[in-house]
Amino acid sequence: MRVIAIEKAVPGVKEEAFTPPVLREEAARAWELYQAGELRELHFRADREEAVLFLEVPDLPAARAVLARLPLVQRGLIDFELVPLAPYPGFARLFSGG
Repeated sequence: MRVIAIEKAVPGVKEEAFTPPVLREEAARAWELYQAGELRELHFRADREEAVLFLEVPDLPAARAVLARLPLVQRGLIDFELVPLAPYPGFARLFSGG
């Protein structure tokens, strides 16, 4: 299952909490998740500093488990909204004869 994880701010977290060592640890973990095939894409929104991750996982609980391994999530500095995706069914219209 493909899942989009959209970062959302955690109320009360100050920008100073995002120190270079913590951000380096975050990048290293993201690389591990990418190499494992669980994190397929990682982007930042163009309009604000929020990450958007594309995960390849069996289900939503697995997506939450993957995200829980990120240091920024473990420290309670960020959270994510999860959006499960399904394949587009519209191509069937091309072959239905109707």
